[in-house]
Amino acid sequence: MTLRVIAIDGPAGSGKSTVARALAERLDLEYLDTGAMYRSVAFAALRVDVDPSDGEAVAALTLALTIEVDSGVVAVDGVDASIEIRGPEVTRAVSVVAANPVVRRDMRDRQRAWAEKRGGGVIEGRDIGTVVFPDAVLKVYLTADAEARAGRRAQEVTNLDYETVAADIARRDALDQGRADSPLVEATDAVVIDTTDRSVDHIVDEVLDRLSAAEAAR
Repeated sequence: MTLRVIAIDGPAGSGKSTVARALAERLDLEYLDTGAMYRSVAFAALRVDVDPSDGEAVAALTLALTIEVDSGVVAVDGVDASIEIRGPEVTRAVSVVAANPVVRRDMRDRQRAWAEKRGGGVIEGRDIGTVVFPDAVLKVYLTADAEARAGRRAQEVTNLDYETVAADIARRDALDQGRADSPLVEATDAVVIDTTDRSVDHIVDEVLDRLSAAEAAR
């Protein structure tokens, strides 16, 4: 079965979620935020007082976890965690959890199963084009300057100031890019788009043009 997967990767604040949602709507495809899945694991660990850095405990918890990501609603073992997974505690813990090899392997399996069930989709994360779907019909890597990324995140997290958000993004970048298992990198065949001073519509238009060219070349 050939999957029509459009992979959107990039660091925090680069616009992945906004662009991926808009692209999915334009293509009438389903959309998966894989970051929400890793955040769900961090949320579940914190909820039962498991140290996110305790690799074995987090791995065991993950394998028994039920995660549902659907239309912006994230349920963890039947509990709506859509708001909680975006909170500062989960944000601080998620990169450590996401570096756990057992967690990554389990999440990759779930992400592939999600796409197979739907015949594809717009899937965003940090290793979608490099590891999860290396044969994606189109791979996009979004980036933006540090100031723009921090500014966007500061608007989303109202209880944290700009400096705190900027420092946290720098910390997450270092962890995500430095982890041994599927680090955040650009796929060699990815389309790299700087979103700093561009509107969502213009970015989506470019991605659609690239997608048409990629599908015509297949």
